[in-house]
Amino acid sequence: MALSDLHRLRMLRELAERGTLAAVAAAIGYSPSAVSQQLAVLEREAGARLVEPAGRGVRLTDAGKVLARHAVVLLNAAATAETELANLTHEVRGRIRAVGLQSAARRLLIPALVDVARLHPLVEVEITELELEVALPELRLGTVDLVISDEYAGHPRPRPDGVDHHLLLREGTRLVLPAGHPLAAHPGPVALSSLRHEVWTSSSSGTGHHAMIIGTCRAHGGFDPDLRHRSNDADVQLELVRSAGAVTLLPDLTLPAADPRLAVRDIAGTSLTRQLYAVTRHQALASPALHAYVEALHRHADPASAPEPGSLGPLRFRSRS
Repeated sequence: MALSDLHRLRMLRELAERGTLAAVAAAIGYSPSAVSQQLAVLEREAGARLVEPAGRGVRLTDAGKVLARHAVVLLNAAATAETELANLTHEVRGRIRAVGLQSAARRLLIPALVDVARLHPLVEVEITELELEVALPELRLGTVDLVISDEYAGHPRPRPDGVDHHLLLREGTRLVLPAGHPLAAHPGPVALSSLRHEVWTSSSSGTGHHAMIIGTCRAHGGFDPDLRHRSNDADVQLELVRSAGAVTLLPDLTLPAADPRLAVRDIAGTSLTRQLYAVTRHQALASPALHAYVEALHRHADPASAPEPGSLGPLRFRSRS
């Protein structure tokens, strides 16, 4: 057996994880027919049938499952070799594929990109806006390198094997009301129970923000909110507050500096917080490029406690799973 192309092994691994040729093609930017052709080449190289028809799709044969399992080891070894060689040269170069929510992209990912571009012009950073529920599987598969994850107090996120969480920021979460709302007449905290008859806006069902609003209203207000509007865009939620009279809970990072049409208040009797993490795959050593980008994220997340450039040392990620 002579396996000459790690890219074809990556396709096989993707098929094992994603289940369909169409999903693999979408993930790597190929057509399904091109993926099928490359897997046929891999079968010839392996000297065994790796894929077989299953209904309208395909599935891995026993040989395919064995090779997909070994592909993980080979791909990880190749990535580790590239990282160690890059560290030996002390040259900060490479590509970082970073994803995050809208607020994280605007306030953290983009400013960190600007820093890295200035300090390390050989580093290329690609930024994509994705919900965490989509981003984490992509991180585990290796199609992205870094994910900004959020976690609301009392609503922990799953922490899958093989990834590490690096705390960037703790911030408050506030009630946002239209400026003319009767409960906005005073600057003090607002009792959540007084909002049981309001129309609410949140992110989509299944997101951490959606779960946080429901959980907070139940725990501190004794009601299920009328979540009539849903958008993963915080600016859309804010416009629903301004123009449609909705209310919501949003973290500080998403709020405008000042807006006369909005009233931002604390919730009486509780302190709502959100934590932001940089999530990366578990590796023995981070690449110099990823190292530099994580340092830049720390500087923009919390300038008062950010590490000095280079002070993190080689980023040895320890698994917390």
